[in-house]
Parts: sequence; structure tokens; C-alpha cells
Amino acid sequence: MKVNKLNVLSNVKVSDRYWHMKLDASSITELIKPGQFFNIKCGENDLPFLRRPFSIYRINKEEKTIEFLYLVKGQGTIELTDVVADETVDIFGPLGVGFELNPEWDTILLLARGVGIATLAALAQEAAEKNIKCVAILSARSNNDLLAAETLQGFGAQVYKVTEEDGTSDAEDVQQLVEQLLTENDIKAAFTCGSKRLSKLLQKVTKTNQIPSQIALEEHMGCAMGVCYACVCDIQEESGINSVRVCKEGPVFDLEKVVLS
Repeated sequence: MKVNKLNVLSNVKVSDRYWHMKLDASSITELIKPGQFFNIKCGENDLPFLRRPFSIYRINKEEKTIEFLYLVKGQGTIELTDVVADETVDIFGPLGVGFELNPEWDTILLLARGVGIATLAALAQEAAEKNIKCVAILSARSNNDLLAAETLQGFGAQVYKVTEEDGTSDAEDVQQLVEQLLTENDIKAAFTCGSKRLSKLLQKVTKTNQIPSQIALEEHMGCAMGVCYACVCDIQEESGINSVRVCKEGPVFDLEKVVLS
């Protein structure tokens, strides 16, 4: 991993709250995996002082580009919206542990909410490349926030949308849908990101059905290199509960091991 200054191909507003940025990644030699992230400097001024972590949205190996779909919610992301095409961004990565796709998992389930949908989009892309069937439940406040739905469908994913706007995103309704899809599709593994409530739901259902599952955790990070210990979470091991760093040992973990308080 190293710091690169990547050329911005586009950085555009795609909804009321989300922006989409595409970068020329031809100078990055490391393998980039779904679930990994990059730490991006969001402006040229002294503030914001810390970089911001952004998970991979799309990886185009042929064009040698990477894409990020990000929610504008703080000073860092507000600053990032000022970046325009042909400028450069200071980017560090790829960082962290990505998702693992077992070739024997011929059908997988994705469960994501909000910006977590963007994190699982790259996984859906890899699944399509490996001829793995992908069934996805995408949850959001409104249909306007389900920006990655078309991207997942473009990868061949079978997409189900649940929103607060439509009154379909309650935990009970989502659990019923998850259990229905597990039965109808012979799901071999499940993946989640973006909501602790939905992660706890999936943790319970996959444990009951003895289905392997993974989660990409979202945490505030200081250094993103494992030095500052600002992004610690608890993992249940055979020896007991251990604290680990999301940026270093994660952000992807076995869902059954993560302590979701």
C-alpha cells in the first residue's frame, strides 16, 4: 500500500445526499479486493486534518479505474464535493481485509442499508465475474437513496428493495424476506454492511441455518493503519472476547464472531 495522487475522471452529485467519484487507478499496482477501503485526503487545507475512509464501490480492471459512492454528511465529504475532473486526490491504500468468496458458494445473499450498499456493490461485481448468483436486499430511507440498485442489477443480481418511505424496512418484514430468500434460492453464504440492526438480524438467521456470513464494519478511523486504536471492535473467539482493529484486522469479519451490542 502507498500514497498515490490519482487523477479525477468525474465527481458528480447523483442524489440529494450522495456523490459518485471515478478515479484513474492505473498507477496502483496492488490487488484491490471488494470490502477493502482507501483513506482519502478530502481537501488541500489544514482542515479537515484526518483523511476519510471510503470503501470500494466499483473496480474496473480493464479501464484501470476505481469508483466511490459516498454520502455527504460532514466537513470531509463536503470538501470532497469541490473536487472536479482533471484535478487529483491524495489517496492511501488499498487498506484492510476484503471479502472472501468461496468458489463452492454458487448463490449468495447480500443485505445492506444506506451507504453500505455501495460497499457490497463491488462484491456483487466479483460474484458476477465468478458466475456466482447474487440475491440482494437493499434497505434505505427512501427510493432516492437506493442508488446502487441499478449497478447491482447490471451485475445480474436479483434485487429486492425495502425502504422507510414504502413502509417495508421494519426488522420483522426484512427477516421474513431473508428467510424466504434463503429457502427459495438455496443460499450458500451471506454478506452485510451498513446497519447494526440488520446485521444482528442476519447474524441470528445465518446462525440458525448454519450459513457462513461476513460483515464489513463501518467505524470512525484516525490513522487507518492500526496505530491509533480508534476503531476497535469486539470479536468472540474460542479463548474469549478480544478487541481488534477494524482498519487492520477488518473491516471484513466473520459475522458470527462479531459482538454487536
